[in-house]
Amino acid sequence: MPELPVVFVLSGPNLNLLGTREPEIYGHDTLDEIHARLAEKAAGLGLRVDCRQSNHEGVLIDWLHEAHFAGAKAVLLNAGGYTHTSIALHDAIKSIKVPVIEVHLSDPMTREPFRHVSYVGMAAAAHFAGHGAGSYMLALDAAARL
Repeated sequence: MPELPVVFVLSGPNLNLLGTREPEIYGHDTLDEIHARLAEKAAGLGLRVDCRQSNHEGVLIDWLHEAHFAGAKAVLLNAGGYTHTSIALHDAIKSIKVPVIEVHLSDPMTREPFRHVSYVGMAAAAHFAGHGAGSYMLALDAAARL
């Protein structure tokens, strides 16, 4: 039986602290809980997810390249603070053929002005933000429709 198409779910710096990090902004769900719900939803959509988190920019870039070479259907990327600073992530997204969907738990546009610029968003195929953990679920639905 052939493997189900894979969607990479990549999370950046400080997202390993979800559930305890500023819950008034990011909610009480842990990243592991979000990953478990994504895996369950993906199975129902005929997909599988490969969920990873790193606090290191270069690792996220390596994983974007890996998604490309693995023939991933899509990448859901919550780059955390790198969203607003990393031209290197922007360039990595532009250099691969896999559609990247930007994901944020909060809505950066309603927060500090420095969060209003998204280098990730400038290269991403779609964007889901401000729905808490639901942003990931909406992004996975979009990935399934690609």
